[in-house]
Amino acid sequence: MTSLESARELLREFPVADGHNDLPWALREQVRYDLDTRDVAADQSAHLHTDIPRLRQGGVGAQYWSVYVRTDSPDPVAATLEQIDCVRQLLARHPEDLRPALTAADMEAARGEGRIASLMGAEGGHSIANSLGTLRGLYGLGVRYLTLTHNDNVDWADSATDAPRAGGLTAFGREVVREMNRVGMLVDLSHVAATTMRDALDTSTAPVVFSHSSARAVCDHPRNIPDDVLERLPANGGVAMVTFVPKFVLQAAVDWTAAADENMRAHGFHHLDTTAEAMKVHRAFEERRPRPVATVATVADHLDHMREVAGIDHLGIGGDYDGTAFTPDGLDDVSGYPNLLAELLDRGWSKADLAKLTWKNAVRVLGAAEDVARGLQATRPASNATIESLDG
Repeated sequence: MTSLESARELLREFPVADGHNDLPWALREQVRYDLDTRDVAADQSAHLHTDIPRLRQGGVGAQYWSVYVRTDSPDPVAATLEQIDCVRQLLARHPEDLRPALTAADMEAARGEGRIASLMGAEGGHSIANSLGTLRGLYGLGVRYLTLTHNDNVDWADSATDAPRAGGLTAFGREVVREMNRVGMLVDLSHVAATTMRDALDTSTAPVVFSHSSARAVCDHPRNIPDDVLERLPANGGVAMVTFVPKFVLQAAVDWTAAADENMRAHGFHHLDTTAEAMKVHRAFEERRPRPVATVATVADHLDHMREVAGIDHLGIGGDYDGTAFTPDGLDDVSGYPNLLAELLDRGWSKADLAKLTWKNAVRVLGAAEDVARGLQATRPASNATIESLDG
């Protein structure tokens, strides 16, 4: 049996529980939630990284659907509710394949039924608009993790890709973490500054997750996790889910992106400008200096390092499909997970290791957050603290 055949056999028993997929945002941006135009029951490879046939081909058994909205959204709470509604519409349209999941037990029930457990994660603290009541409201609607920031700081937490302002978490930020522990919502530390990671680990009494982050020691990008933080995961019980985004996993891609962005600014364009004139400048740069290409081996290098530092019980997968323009060779879309497992088998990873990576760790961490919440709810009422009262 080849490594790829072994990987597919393993995934039939222990499928991938992926921490982050931006399909709802892609559906919003491309077709404004017209789910007939982008029917994910059919092949959508011309438009999306994700559809049900390729999820099945990739051995996906659980998916956290990101209900991300931009940090500059004029009404981020309403936009987040629309994203949640999109996920609910998807579940209603495809009940034979997608099963709503709120708990670790729901994930296991979906696995037993051969359906894909569908959970939700809100990507960025701006989605709660500095309101603990809104945080609880999102939990009530099914959101099971909150990424504390996206690319920009929020009033109470520093982002990895913004100028430091809070120095990590403010007093209100620590209260957000405590309230997430109390309700059972996972604290997601992808996108946050290392200072925020450390403050959250100091504060949280429940395991944390990194829904889509890789190792900073392997690729020096601020979105990745420093070794001193990875070293703390065993004591916390948390899980770091490796991501596939080339500019986060391949150092040459980090350097190339920085040069491409500087080239855009030198020509008078914002680096995210996608107008025809801006893209003409960008294409000319790419012709002169071809984009570096990540591979399955690139991602496996991160997992080898993360296993060495954090241990096999603290690793998972968060591909970030439909949230990135580029993907590694061999991990082109959600059908590619078996290729990663085959690479790890060839590197000597055991099937027991891979079962933890794909499924067991993700289920365990959600169940542990539920256990902590039950204890806290028996001893502590809901917090109605405000950012004004705690941060001034």
